[in-house]
Amino acid sequence: MKEVKSTHVGAYGFIIKNDEVALIKKARGGYTGLLDIPGGGIEHNETPVEALKRELMEEAGVTVVKQELITATSRTFDWQMTKSIIENLHHIGILYKVEVKEDKVKEESDGIDSNGCNYYKIKNLSKKELTPFTIEGLELLGYSLKDWGLLILLLFVVLM
Repeated sequence: MKEVKSTHVGAYGFIIKNDEVALIKKARGGYTGLLDIPGGGIEHNETPVEALKRELMEEAGVTVVKQELITATSRTFDWQMTKSIIENLHHIGILYKVEVKEDKVKEESDGIDSNGCNYYKIKNLSKKELTPFTIEGLELLGYSLKDWGLLILLLFVVLM
């Protein structure tokens, strides 16, 4: 098994309306199947805000009219890139809270990274279904998320 190391830098946007957040379902990569904030890689000679606007149009079909920096953060993790390659990815994210022109998001897949974007009630989300950047950003914005693993463990202990 071959191991490769790489770094990915991206800009990501939290679109929040009426205690709902717009999230994409990841179609590929180390977080496949999880819900994630729309956004992605910063291309050569592109500013983080330019990348944010481009990526939110591609993945969510929305026009950013205002953005506010929440934080810059990073995670390092291993994932099975192919049958013979494990990638050790250093993922750096610049997280923004954004206001958009449109009321609706693009529900269709972008054919690359997203299986579609939808609004989700924040109070119904659990940590196990979210990417680390999504969890961190929502918590920094003051939202509490359910931790089903912890709740199940506590229930098990109480019932014993």
